[in-house]
Amino acid sequence: MVYLFLATFDAANTNTMDEIKNCPLCNSENTYFDGSLNVCPDCAHEWNDGELPEDNSIAKDSNGTVLEDGDAVTVIKDLKVKGSSMVIKRGTKVKSIKLTDNPEEVDCRIEGSSIVLKTCFLKK
Repeated sequence: MVYLFLATFDAANTNTMDEIKNCPLCNSENTYFDGSLNVCPDCAHEWNDGELPEDNSIAKDSNGTVLEDGDAVTVIKDLKVKGSSMVIKRGTKVKSIKLTDNPEEVDCRIEGSSIVLKTCFLKK
């Protein structure tokens, strides 16, 4: 049995090696065009030429809701605190969070201790 694969060629949508830009996420030069999208094999990001990178400087919770200073959030998973025997239980409510320079982390106080939590484990 012989299989025949036909490829369509669109001259208006072709990229040369000079046109492919660095990855907008990891800035890797090791990118290629797979026929429809630009691909970065280092971080597995795919993007169109006209696509603007997402603004990753905004802190968002696990559901994508924007977080602000002073918000109250809930922990969605049991978290073991590094360097101690403390465990933050799922459902723990945290009041008055403070945003940090890293949009993936927030500073808060739980049981009298100042702790930095990842936003992927929080929901507003």
